[in-house]
Amino acid sequence: MIKLYEKGIYLLRGEEIVTEEDRERLAALPQAVSAGEAQKGTMAYSILKAHNTVEDMEELRMKFDSLTSHDITYVGIIQTARASGMTEFPVPYVLTNCHNSLCAVGGTINEDDHMFALSAAHKYGGIYVPTNMANIHSYNREMMAGCGRMILGSDSHTRYGALGTLAVGEGGGELAKQLVGRTYDVRRPQVIAIYLTGAPRPGVGPQDVALSIIGAVYKNGYVKNKVMEFVGPGVANLPMEYRNGIDVMTTETTCWSSIWTTDEKTRDYFVRHGRPEAYREMKPADVAYYDGCVYVDLATVECTIALPMHPSNTVTIAELKANAKDIFYACEVEANRQITGASLDLVSKVRGKDIFVDQGIVAGCSGGTFDSLLAVADILRGHSCGNGAFTFSVYPGSMPAYLELMRQGALTDIAAAGGIIRECFCGPCFGAGDTPANGEFSIRHTTRNFPNREGSKPGEGQMAGVALMDARSIAATARSGGRLTAATELDVDYTAPDDHFDPAVYDKRVYNGFGKPEPDHELKMGPNIKDWPEQPTLTEDLLLKVCSYITDPVTTTDELIPSGETSSYRSNPLRLAEFALSRKDPEYVGRAKAVHALEVGREAGKDLPAEVEAVYAALAGTLKVDPTHTVIASAIYANKPGDGSAREQAASCQRVLGGGANLAREYATKRYRSNCINWGILPLLVEDETAFELGDYVFIPGVRKAILGKVNDFDAYVVKSGGAVSKIKVSTGDLTDDERQIIADGCLINYYRNH
Repeated sequence: MIKLYEKGIYLLRGEEIVTEEDRERLAALPQAVSAGEAQKGTMAYSILKAHNTVEDMEELRMKFDSLTSHDITYVGIIQTARASGMTEFPVPYVLTNCHNSLCAVGGTINEDDHMFALSAAHKYGGIYVPTNMANIHSYNREMMAGCGRMILGSDSHTRYGALGTLAVGEGGGELAKQLVGRTYDVRRPQVIAIYLTGAPRPGVGPQDVALSIIGAVYKNGYVKNKVMEFVGPGVANLPMEYRNGIDVMTTETTCWSSIWTTDEKTRDYFVRHGRPEAYREMKPADVAYYDGCVYVDLATVECTIALPMHPSNTVTIAELKANAKDIFYACEVEANRQITGASLDLVSKVRGKDIFVDQGIVAGCSGGTFDSLLAVADILRGHSCGNGAFTFSVYPGSMPAYLELMRQGALTDIAAAGGIIRECFCGPCFGAGDTPANGEFSIRHTTRNFPNREGSKPGEGQMAGVALMDARSIAATARSGGRLTAATELDVDYTAPDDHFDPAVYDKRVYNGFGKPEPDHELKMGPNIKDWPEQPTLTEDLLLKVCSYITDPVTTTDELIPSGETSSYRSNPLRLAEFALSRKDPEYVGRAKAVHALEVGREAGKDLPAEVEAVYAALAGTLKVDPTHTVIASAIYANKPGDGSAREQAASCQRVLGGGANLAREYATKRYRSNCINWGILPLLVEDETAFELGDYVFIPGVRKAILGKVNDFDAYVVKSGGAVSKIKVSTGDLTDDERQIIADGCLINYYRNH
């Protein structure tokens, strides 16, 4: 059972829930119980206060204990920080190489990025984790997390809450700010209690719990941009890797971060990892107030599957098997509304009373944990995956885990059953590893199943589907030769041997240069590593042309800039920008380039083309227009953009193509909105998106004055192709003073250069 409380709750002694309506019990409490005071009793509040650099606990300005990035993001971050005056890394900065590990894609350019990172670790004093040594989050759990700490990462799944660490996934601009000594500025987030009770049944894994929570809270935005604080007696019933497996998936709820109570199991984890000093007890105060509560009875959680195209599209495996054709058909209809090109086909996977899948993957920070792969081995030991079309692969999260799984024979059992043992690599999570064939259906214990996240290209006639499941049920399905099977359907003797962590492989291979920068060390720049192009400052007025108009309920960062093979070009801003919206709106890049050419011509003093002259003529009866002080830029409209990855390129690609604004009903995540701001893109909200359409112009007079004058709401004018003009209201939403100046300066790099 999962229950959402409609209002805030008080939590007493970490176990007893008292609602705001229970006046009698509240009056009997021995201390002050005003919500404002009791909010200070949450774990999140105490950690935020310890990292806040100002007295104000409403508008936070924080510094983090360490940073982390992988090889899709670190080049751009370091390039931004270099251009902004960075001379050394002020805090430990972990550079992992777990995303662009397939170095055959694009020739040498991925390995060139890795060598850039190693040279940067020497020059600026960083920590370099070689290719296939560990995925980003496994390494940070094992070596960097600690109770009461805060870690900022340029990956959306930066979550180490089960280890007492408040970790945040953000775009690269926010890491660049930390690297040059600035602060992370945010309004103090609300905190939601995730109250766990009971214990999961054998065969029910962390992904089942996580997907059940995501299914309950995503669509209603219950925890959006908030902290999920895991409390209650059920926490003690979960092993640490089980907690980690739930915790990493909190990103898919759109929450801002997560934190858990800690206990002896947490202490044992740190002791086994050679870092006993990283532990301290963490729990809420005797009276703590939460802005909401998700009550989860772990004993009632069932084996669950998230169907395409989102982790919130959940149903229990039992419910799916009982009504497969109808559920699959409804899923197909909804999914095919989101994609352009080939169609998703799931109904054909139903054969008689059974559902057959084509591929099973257990990988990365969510699935490739020691405990989950042990459970996979227990299920497959002495059995076979079969010699049909079904294939099965596992990707351990780190080499220390890999070594221990070898020592205990778990990998032998998996391989003997026909499973393939892969390297430590995040690829299956974003379409760069084990891409299924056209028409196939893949079940994965990874983090996401967004459109094309498995690597297919619908525009070229390729379409596959991904469903998320727990490693245990994936192994049960493998044991059944691809027939969808919940782990609870099998009688399995689950073993629980100790996880002996040996850091020797890290000692031998990881370069740790923190505190030992070598300023004279030369950065190794491959031919694909390019500096960010110059960006214009915001002019007094702004003329936008709508170059993409997307009506989907949510637009993911994968749709804004696809993952997979395109990630090879993440160090080359202009080349990467060629892929912007390529799987959602293939004509966007051409339209945006045409608008950018208008701006280049304006800056060069050329006569304005007839199309722009006509727009200004239409406005002349209403407004005074000065083309010399009006940047011409492209804009994208989407109902709710930015769900998913923290990758800043979802915004920077728009910017280098001449983008000036996003128009939206709302923004799916804070991190995407922050990326837009850091790249000088106005994050505009519109009340009436029907007032304009693809190809229309939107003129915003006095925009620079409004931004710097702390005006959030102002008028804009829509100009249709026939010359009709209408006035609409637009808003930036709340902006900090620094964010206003960043937008006015044109981007974060300009801001640092000017200030």
